[in-house]
Amino acid sequence: MLNTNEVSKYFICGGSTDNRNRFTLVDTGFNEVPLVYRKYYRAYVGNGDILSENEVLCPVCRVIIRSESTLYPGDKVFCLVCSSWLQVVMDGERRIAIPVFD
Repeated sequence: MLNTNEVSKYFICGGSTDNRNRFTLVDTGFNEVPLVYRKYYRAYVGNGDILSENEVLCPVCRVIIRSESTLYPGDKVFCLVCSSWLQVVMDGERRIAIPVFD
């Protein structure tokens, strides 16, 4: 896990909300969260799993968090499975999430 000092080496900026793509989410059958939140989570398949621009992998519990809009660096997401706040950052061409310890 990265601490706050290591975050500065990643490109962090809040994305514009004007040009975000919208996605229609469907229930994937992920049963570790309450029924109303199931469409926002899905199980991580493994190394061959390709993430969309509205998905990010929780590094704590290895669950994919999904959003109804495109995730940009600087966005914060909440993982209901492990109760962690995560911040989206770019690591080269990859979109990753790091825990926020504030």
